[in-house]
Amino acid sequence: MFAYGPVPSRRLGRSIGVSPIPPKTCSYSCVYCQLGRTNYLQVKRESFFPKEDIFCDIRRIVEKVPADYITFVGDGEPTLCKDLGWLIHESKKEFSLPIAVITNGSLLYREDVRNDLKESDVVLPTLDAGTHEVFKKINRPHKKITFDKMLKGLVDFRKEYSGNIWLEVMLVKNLNDTKEALKRTRRAIKKIGPDRVYIVTPIRPPAESWVEPTIPDRILLAQKILGESWDITGRESGEFGVSEFSNAREAIYEICSRHPLRENQALEIERKFSQEGTLEQMIRNLELVKIEYQGETYILPKKFVIR
Repeated sequence: MFAYGPVPSRRLGRSIGVSPIPPKTCSYSCVYCQLGRTNYLQVKRESFFPKEDIFCDIRRIVEKVPADYITFVGDGEPTLCKDLGWLIHESKKEFSLPIAVITNGSLLYREDVRNDLKESDVVLPTLDAGTHEVFKKINRPHKKITFDKMLKGLVDFRKEYSGNIWLEVMLVKNLNDTKEALKRTRRAIKKIGPDRVYIVTPIRPPAESWVEPTIPDRILLAQKILGESWDITGRESGEFGVSEFSNAREAIYEICSRHPLRENQALEIERKFSQEGTLEQMIRNLELVKIEYQGETYILPKKFVIR
């Protein structure tokens, strides 16, 4: 299953997600990643799956449910898929929905990646640091990706791209949320010139247990230093699309493999299928685990939890 949803998004409304890469295929191993650590860092682009199969799966979901965006996001870094440009082009040609790409921005130094994204309507890259030192600590990139190379790729992409760039800054307590760190991030943002800046903080269980969301005062400080920005540090709301699933077990497992669920969200999926007790059975079977994070209980696949 390559396409799924729609899922509620704080930036994109009801978003049909598309993952054209295998799980945890990424150029970063961010300390805050909600899907755990990256097992194998990669910068080589590949055709991981037949592109026609991915596109047929997109069509299957688009024809079933209303949505606001088709979003290429992946369970890692979607620009590692060398068929991404073809998938965006075919989606623009066949569907009336706008196309978004959520990316860590690490491969935008490559001309082929920048070209692949040109037909999208919105690109949402990440910028969590203003120096190589902080970049290495928070994003833990592949050894071939330096901060300067990543930043130049974002700057070059801005010059070439006519769509919207909505930059995301993930703030981690005592890592990149100090006054000095934020000033350096601001200088990097000014070089890029995005259309929007979103400030976020970890709201789901992170890859590393020591990671904590920044405090409210630091969010206010970030807004002051970074300039005009959107605070989306709250939890998302809205229902997950489940029409493509045949039962509650399949729906809960597939969704939380890509988007860790709060316990109440998983229970709501049970109710949609009138299959109460499914969640507890999956926990007893060790398919899923409960993790407490910041006063909320989350559900994750056991095999993805390395904490």
